[in-house]
Amino acid sequence: MSNKISFIGIEEHWTTPELTAVLKGLPEGRRDESLSFNEIGDNLTRLEDISDARIAAMDEQGIEMHIISLAPPATIPLAPAETVALSREMNDIAAEAVRRYPSRLRAMTTLPMAEPAAVASELERAASLGFVGAMVYGRIGETTLDDPCYDDLFATAVTLGQPVFIHPQIPSNVVRKAAYSGLGPMTDLALSTFSWGWHLEAAIAALRLIARGTFDRYPNLKIILGHWGELLLFWQDRINSLSHIAGLEQKVSDYIRSNFFITSSGMFNPALLHHALEVTTIDKVMFSTDYPFQRPTQDELQRFLTEFDTDEDRNKFSNDNARRLFGIDQ
Repeated sequence: MSNKISFIGIEEHWTTPELTAVLKGLPEGRRDESLSFNEIGDNLTRLEDISDARIAAMDEQGIEMHIISLAPPATIPLAPAETVALSREMNDIAAEAVRRYPSRLRAMTTLPMAEPAAVASELERAASLGFVGAMVYGRIGETTLDDPCYDDLFATAVTLGQPVFIHPQIPSNVVRKAAYSGLGPMTDLALSTFSWGWHLEAAIAALRLIARGTFDRYPNLKIILGHWGELLLFWQDRINSLSHIAGLEQKVSDYIRSNFFITSSGMFNPALLHHALEVTTIDKVMFSTDYPFQRPTQDELQRFLTEFDTDEDRNKFSNDNARRLFGIDQ
């Protein structure tokens, strides 16, 4: 490598004590048990800081910029009456942080998904404040992201030229009971979240969008998936069979290649990178650390960059693709 490479992390989380209290106060059945991961070690302290301490942590890792987004489950479990006001409040807090650190922070919009009629207007409002995309989840209560009630979200995202990041989430209680229970409370939770279930949920959300014909209606829609594509990049030989059955205009793998951007989410296994580059292009892969849940060192990041053949490719992965996708000036 001839020059030091800068990094833009696009999946870097935050929260507030107030939102945490509201989420922990939800009744059993609506409460997201994965909130407990926020309290492991110093995660919560780091999540609640979008000020000087975060900038210092970025400096230590050699990261130029964080694109911040609320830690899961964000405002997704909230009732319609709560979600509009709290989503707006979270966006105002993030906008102020970006205003204080304009060269170090950008933000993704938190959307009031439980109130579909309010989603597009909040995306537009946040864009006017400088937000560069939105983070969503694949299921809101019993409603899936591909439901027609969210068409305005995708139409507005296309109009604004902003990407939509589908973040993993805990499976529904019914699915958890059927597929992820009986092994012990913590093992059940781990199996249904970071070790497997989270990622299937995000993959299913993406596949449902494709099967619904979302990208035939909105061919310029840009979707981001974390964790090297949430398993989809490894299963294209099978999922392509959906195209004919669903009456799609293209193969599923073609939509993934043209409409999806893939980020590392703190997983710096060279085998994952090389497989991703076999099924998509260098222009569609991007860096992220999933802060604070994953915290690779500066040495680890620089070592991972040696897996790329050229400085041009290293820069695309590390920052240039993010600059283009999110409209970030040099």
